[in-house]
Amino acid sequence: MKKYFLLYCLLFLSAIATALRANGYLALPADSTYAVVRVSVCNLREEGRFTSGMSTQALLGMPLKVLRYNGWFEVRMPDDYTGWVHRMSVTPMSKVQYNVWNRAEKVVVTALYGMVYSRANEQSATVSDVVAGNRLRLLADEGGLYHVAYPDGRQGYISKKVAQKEKEWRASLRQDAASILATARSLMGFPYLWAGTSTKGMDCSGFVRTVLFMHDIIIPRDASQQARVGKRLEIAPDFGNLRPGDLVFFGRPATEGKKESVSHVGFYLGGRRFIHSLGDVHIGSFDPADEDYDDFNTRRLLFAVRFLPYINKEKGMNTTVQNSYYQ
Repeated sequence: MKKYFLLYCLLFLSAIATALRANGYLALPADSTYAVVRVSVCNLREEGRFTSGMSTQALLGMPLKVLRYNGWFEVRMPDDYTGWVHRMSVTPMSKVQYNVWNRAEKVVVTALYGMVYSRANEQSATVSDVVAGNRLRLLADEGGLYHVAYPDGRQGYISKKVAQKEKEWRASLRQDAASILATARSLMGFPYLWAGTSTKGMDCSGFVRTVLFMHDIIIPRDASQQARVGKRLEIAPDFGNLRPGDLVFFGRPATEGKKESVSHVGFYLGGRRFIHSLGDVHIGSFDPADEDYDDFNTRRLLFAVRFLPYINKEKGMNTTVQNSYYQ
């Protein structure tokens, strides 16, 4: 009788634990409160299930803070955005392991797309794909290739044609408007993807975020959040107070009883033209005389934001050198 009673108790406790995990009430052990993305592009969801909507993405090598675990990880990203990620897409780490990863010398993927190979031979089997902004630990410099390691310990080789040592990359990096807009133009024709923040596909604010991350700049994730940083500019009729590189925002203006609503964003190019992701990445014009005049977005244009002078000077906008997640 005692044997059955103990079995019943164990089953009862197991059921309670399962229910608690399912609702996120059981915390992750204290030695695994960090994680690093182990795949080229990691999808974060609104809830811890595959059928839940995707909310944003994180990139290979990106450090995350784990908030809860119930079979999925609820994580916070370097831009303070939160979401749920499947356990197979990240490598849980203790604080010690996390610090080792952050302090290790790395390479940054600078090409829009590339591959990591299993051997020092580009004809060998692939370990994974990589996209712009991915980071891998540098093990050795081997001629035309870097020997690299993933957060989970996998190793491979990546061509110097698609990646660069992080320190050298930062030293050569330009964060001026002309360079940033050149990067934006390099993504022309790339597909729109709701919640996407990588060169595999981007939504409007994800396009802005992806372009800036390729210049080591982190800004808030959503258009409505990006609209609240930097200096707001009410757009002059001739657009004369805007500069190339400013962000332009679209949506619904405030009316009696309703607040202003921001729903779209792009980069201002100058000459009344802008580049954004809607359907795909393309250029539009606010000038009715232009062949690519965008009547729909012109009618919902709200204001602009000048943000570049405020990087590392204002909360919510920084570089990885200054962002606490990368320390």
